[in-house]
Formats: sequence, structure tokens, C-alpha cells
Amino acid sequence: MDAEFIIVGAGSAGCVMAYRLALAGRKVLVVEHGGTDAGPFIQMPAALSYPMNMRRYDWGYTSEPEPHLNNRRLACPRGKVIGGSSSINGMVYVRGHALDYDHWAQAGADGWSYADVLPYFKRMETWHDGGHGGDRAWRGTDGPMHVSRGPRKNPLFEAFVAAGKQAGYETTNDYNGEKQEGFGPMEQTVWMGRRWSAANAYLRPARKTGNVRLLRAHAQRVVIEDGRAVGVEVRHSGRTEVIRASGEVIVAASSINSPKLLMLSGIGPAAHLAEHGIEVVADRPGVGQNLQDHLELYIQMASSQPITLYKHWNVFSKAVIGAQWLFTKTGMGASNQFESAAFIRSKAGIRYPDIQYHFLPIAVRYDGKAAAEGHGFQAHVGPMRSTSRGNVTLASNNPEAAPKIVFNYMSQEQDWEEFRNCIRLTREIFAQDVFKPYVKSEIQPGAALQTDDQLDAFIRDHAESAYHPCGTCRMGRADDPDAVVDPQGRVIGVAGLRVADSSIFPRITNGNLNAPSMMVGEKISDHILGLDPLPASNGEPWINPAWETSQR
Repeated sequence: MDAEFIIVGAGSAGCVMAYRLALAGRKVLVVEHGGTDAGPFIQMPAALSYPMNMRRYDWGYTSEPEPHLNNRRLACPRGKVIGGSSSINGMVYVRGHALDYDHWAQAGADGWSYADVLPYFKRMETWHDGGHGGDRAWRGTDGPMHVSRGPRKNPLFEAFVAAGKQAGYETTNDYNGEKQEGFGPMEQTVWMGRRWSAANAYLRPARKTGNVRLLRAHAQRVVIEDGRAVGVEVRHSGRTEVIRASGEVIVAASSINSPKLLMLSGIGPAAHLAEHGIEVVADRPGVGQNLQDHLELYIQMASSQPITLYKHWNVFSKAVIGAQWLFTKTGMGASNQFESAAFIRSKAGIRYPDIQYHFLPIAVRYDGKAAAEGHGFQAHVGPMRSTSRGNVTLASNNPEAAPKIVFNYMSQEQDWEEFRNCIRLTREIFAQDVFKPYVKSEIQPGAALQTDDQLDAFIRDHAESAYHPCGTCRMGRADDPDAVVDPQGRVIGVAGLRVADSSIFPRITNGNLNAPSMMVGEKISDHILGLDPLPASNGEPWINPAWETSQR
């Protein structure tokens, strides 16, 4: 069962690294606690609300009571299945803004500027523009990850983009290309009507090489001898055993489980480990700290026309859609229905977008509960770069115990100002002329809520996670006392051990995190193999020339 490389976690980054190492002829063992990703609940794009609400596929984590959100416990889904969170997410594909990565490099992640990471985004993509155009020079053409666009047949998708233009905002036909700022089509990890998860794109081809084995087991700790990671202690089939690695151990278990596994292995804040009787191997105070996420609200409108997806929100229609998808991989089941998007700036003086929109032609929650008003539509909206920070800590030294997760959402006054801006700017967009044939009334927050205090109360009660946790094993220079890994993903203070997933992000990126997580797997793979980095890009991203004086 031993291997040259052991990867803990068959998620977004883990699948990528298994593939790249396998192509290089290396022997890899992937340890994954979750089971199969087969079946329509995962593979049918329109069924996205099901897997993240099923304990079979999700670790079922929740935050501790969040003190600034009326002590609500917010859901924190993480994939416990082949493909990890790429098998239960909303399939939205966003690279992030170029300046996100320039900030990473400035914060000590040397070699991770946008010029450095763009070639890895391009290497992993096969891009399909769906006839809507885009920036081909900025996109990949022959990578494992197919990136597509929905058919955008519902008129509300075009209305959302047109409303943004009427309100004076930019448009963009490719927010993953040169120009993120603006309204335009949204991209999805869907191909040939199926969820194109990291498992479908990377892990299955990797296993066909014969160089990758998959072990369904629960990683208990990394085994460290004389300062070097030599294997992983796992529990499977009712017994505990140690699997040894002749090369390296790579932890890619998510921004929640990666710091948990490091701490169980003796790597983390020394005082916290001592509280739980864990022998300290490396005192790294940054392990589990720097936790970040995106919060969002659903701004919902009742529709005056019966053109929304609500007409399909019944057992019979779902059965028809499901049957069509099952036999043909076409129809409404073949899209995640997030087909229009926007990235805007909340006010003048913000250099690049700090608000993201997902538009959906139905008023519905992530748990699949539709608005009681019937026909409606909504914009998911939220700030991108909150300065609030939380942490992941151990509840006990029992590997079976869930960790304690505190996001500390909305702990900064800036968070409240940004969310109020989100609500008011969204109302303005829905008030544009192009929406007048469709808007009947505002479902939520509700037109009666106007003052700062009223909006703050609504935010407190209704803000939800966008499920983008990251940052808990932050990347930085080796002399940074709060960094956990160096810019090659190597755990500082322990040889033969790396972390490669969204936990190493120094700061959260603009938008959904699946694409950046896979990019991390691509880039760290080259570091593991000792390859020279791909040649840096010389593309200059578009920055609004009026950003200092104008909000749009």
C-alpha cells in the first residue's frame, strides 16, 4: 500500500496533483474519506442543491455561533466524496482578479503574481465560449478542465446584463479574461451536460495511467520522524494503519480539514496543541488562523410574468427534466442555471471590483426552498474582500471529532457599509427600465426596509456563506512567523510535507474558489516535480481608468 507520494484528499487540488504526478510517471496514493461521485445528484448540474445538503457527500460542518450574526451557526459544506467540493459546489468558474494574485506576491507568496499563475490557469482549461465571445489569448484550449457557458435562453439573463449597462456599468464578455469588471455571461464547469468536477477532469484520467491508487480511508495524522513526514496514519475497514511515502506527503484536505490534520500531527500553535495533549513537532501559530469566506445575500424580486424557473419547481417537471438529462444529457438539467454574472466596485476609490453577482431566474435558497411568492428571480450579491478573520481549532485530539470553526463574520464596520451598498446598488439595478416588464415587487429585503438600521437587521438575519472558506495554512516566506507553507507549498519546519489547496491562499480571491484551488494544484505539482515554472504572462489586465473618481 506504500507509495512514492501520498495525497490526502481527492478534492479540487488533490485530483489535479494526482494527474500531473501520474503523467510524470510517479506512483501516487490518494487517500479520500468520501465515497463515489456516481449518480444524478452529483453529475446533473441542475441538481446542485442536493449534494451539499446530503451528509453522504458533505462533512456537515457548521460554524460556532457567530457573534455578529445573532449567534447563528452558518453551514460550511465541504465535499466528502470523490472530487471533494468540486463534486458538490455550484459549478461556477471564476479565476479571480489579476490584482488578487499580485497581492499574494506582495504578501510574501513569491512567484504567485498574476503573471505567474495565468499560465497555469491556461494549462488547465479547455474553454468554450458558447458563442458569446471572449478573450482567446487569455484562455486555455487543451487542458483537462472544460469551462463552458449556459444557453442563456431565459430572457431574464439578458435583462440582468442590460440593466447593468443601463445603470452605467461596464459590460464584459469574459470576466475570466482581460476584463473582470462589468456585467456579462457566467461560466460553469459543465461539459457535455455533466458536472465537470476535478474527479471527472483529472482523477479518472490519472487512474487510467496505472500510476494512481485510491484508498477510501480517514486520515488521522501525518507521521513525522526526525522532522520529516514519512507517511500517514489512516483508519479504514475498521482498523488503523500507517501508510508510508518514500517521497512526500501532500495534504489537500480543504481549508477546514487541512489545518485540522496538521494540528493532529503536532504542527500548529504550541499552546493550543498542548491543551489537547498533542506533542509539538513544529510550533506554527498560523495553522488554523486567517480563516476567510465570502458572505452573500439573496435580493429577490417577485416576477410579474410566469417566465421563471418556478414553473418547473414541482415533482412532475423535475421528473421530466431529470429523465431528459438521464437519457440525453441535455435540457434544463444540463446547466447550473447561473448564466449571468457581474463584478462591480462599491464606490469610487476602489481600484478593482469588490462586489460579485450571481443572477438566477428563480427566487430560491441553496437548500432548494423556493420563495412562497411563486414566480421570482434573484441576485446573489456579496462583498469580495472582507477584512474579518476567523479560525479553525481543534475541539479535541480525537480525529473523528469535528473542528471548531469561527469565521467572525461582520466583525468590521467596513463589512456593514459594504453590505448596505450591495443592497442599495442591487435595488438600483432591478429598477432599470429593462426590468420594468418583469418586476412585480421586492420579496426580500422588502421595500419597507430602507434605513441603515433596518438593513443591518436584515443582514444579521439573512446573510449566508457563499461556501468559500480559505486561508488557514497561509503561504508566505519561510521567515514569516505566521506563514504555514512557503511559496512552494512546503510546510515550514517539517521536511517532506506540503499543503496544496485553498487553505494556502494568503487572501481570498474575487469570486468562487474552485478555479483558484485547481490552479494551486497545477502550480504546486510543478514544484513537487522540480520543474521550472511556466513562462510568465505579459498580459495587462483591464483596470477602469476612472476608478479613483467614479463608482462605475
